[in-house]
Amino acid sequence: MSDALLTVRDLVVEFPTRKGILTAVDRVSFEIGRGEVLGVVGESGAGKSMTGSAIIGLIEPPGHIAGGSIELAGERIDNLPLEAMRKVRGKRIGMVFQDPLTSLNPLYTIAEQLIETIRTHLKLSERDARARAIGLLDEVGIPAASRRIDDYPHQFSGGMRQRVVIALALCAEPELVIADEPTTALDVSVQSQIIDVLKNMCAEHGSSVMLITHDMGVIAEAADRVAVMYAGRLAEIGPVRDVIQDARHPYTKGLMGSIPTLMHDSDRLTQIPGSMPRLTDIPPGCAFSPRCPKAFDRCFAEQPSCKAHEDREVACLLYDEGARP
Repeated sequence: MSDALLTVRDLVVEFPTRKGILTAVDRVSFEIGRGEVLGVVGESGAGKSMTGSAIIGLIEPPGHIAGGSIELAGERIDNLPLEAMRKVRGKRIGMVFQDPLTSLNPLYTIAEQLIETIRTHLKLSERDARARAIGLLDEVGIPAASRRIDDYPHQFSGGMRQRVVIALALCAEPELVIADEPTTALDVSVQSQIIDVLKNMCAEHGSSVMLITHDMGVIAEAADRVAVMYAGRLAEIGPVRDVIQDARHPYTKGLMGSIPTLMHDSDRLTQIPGSMPRLTDIPPGCAFSPRCPKAFDRCFAEQPSCKAHEDREVACLLYDEGARP
């Protein structure tokens, strides 16, 4: 991608334990273009959120980045000192968490939290910062924003709190927004509204988005490209429409087959046998091989890398001419 805002190369995240080193993210590489929405999807434990935490510098110790690099607009940020990384968070990278109460302090009004964040990153007076905060709440669809801004988080519903968090993430005009399961805790009727708000706000403010979720429906609705993760590794990455209609990796095919559709009359959904391995028990070779219906001998011994194949990248030996049986 010629105009990449975020470039992640061979990212490795490790956690030292008594039993040895656990690799939560294993040599993951991808890019996000300016103004692009990249969806990151996979089962729980696939490494999606850990990748997002690594980008924003919020990995809980003793976890740490053990290899690779992360660049934002050509500037490497994974090796920045703690204070320098704090300036990047909020100002250049915004974060929307799954639970809005993780981002909002229950002891302070919405006004106090938005105004403090705005004035931390932008040189505005108290009055101008308040006006900007009200404008942002209006944009995200908070009714009577000029009055509700002085309420506390507990006075808002879950969907309204998530709207406030989106406003909080965008108040300093960040270049990149990382949204980690932003709709999981919400009613289905509210999920689509929140995705629309996030997409529209980021488009209006010129921000790129890394949308982390386990919901392919959300990805199909919101993303330009999708990255599928499995056991800490990338399985497939490509344009979202192409991946949904013609998945290449056997794991991606399983995910697509498990989505209900009105297009096919079927009594049962496709089921992927088994479960994702624990970090302590990732098999040699391809991590998906024990569950893969197309696995052959080399799949159990060789770990495939993500390689270009037509319109996307796929980490599967089925697409490696020299490895197929």
